[in-house]
Amino acid sequence: MQRKIKTYADSAAVTSAFAADFVELLQTLTATQTTVTVSLAGGSTPKLLFEVLANEYEYSVDWKKVHFFWGDERCIAPSDRESNFGEANRLFLSKIKIPANNIHRVDGESDPARECIRYGQTITQHVRADATGTPSFDIMLLGMGQDGHTASIFPSELRLLSSDQICQVATHPQNGQLRITVTGRVINASKHVFFLVTGSSKADVLFEIFNQSGNFDAYPTSLISPAGGVTFYVDQAAAAKIRAVD
Repeated sequence: MQRKIKTYADSAAVTSAFAADFVELLQTLTATQTTVTVSLAGGSTPKLLFEVLANEYEYSVDWKKVHFFWGDERCIAPSDRESNFGEANRLFLSKIKIPANNIHRVDGESDPARECIRYGQTITQHVRADATGTPSFDIMLLGMGQDGHTASIFPSELRLLSSDQICQVATHPQNGQLRITVTGRVINASKHVFFLVTGSSKADVLFEIFNQSGNFDAYPTSLISPAGGVTFYVDQAAAAKIRAVD
């Protein structure tokens, strides 16, 4: 599996570069497909991305063809400022011309177990399946935590990487907060997988992942291995230790 890294000066440069590449990919896909499925991520860097997309690319994509989903969501109401959907909608989706039916949010305020089933069915209904019958997103956007987690697959729950389900309930290891996440099966079936990673607090883990050293095989991010490979967009602070040994 190919793992590529693109390094930029800071988080603003990361989001600017990725936004341009993301839009170019969307333009290519919407030119040949009737629908394009995108799974979004939460976190501080995607928030910057959403602002760039809304401010600079509002009219650059045929948004009517794009369907948005989320790789994970906290079990909270969409009005909560920690809601991944809520922030994406406030900063981006509410500012572009996109049909409401193209936005497929996780109902974080619903019963988690039932919502996993419902959201899994929603994904199955709208996302084309690969040869194994697994939903295959056209684009999967991910982040990485300081502990190497991605989506809401934490090191303490590596079983979610090999689950045969589409969505499962995850538990944050520190605060016990419940979350709903797509599983590794779905992430690894995606056609284009991108990580946005910024900040010096991620440098140690990123070094271990790229150098396959230390605890790299305990980090969920290390175990994301789609057939098409993954591309990391990172700032210099996050890539500092990788660059030091290049």
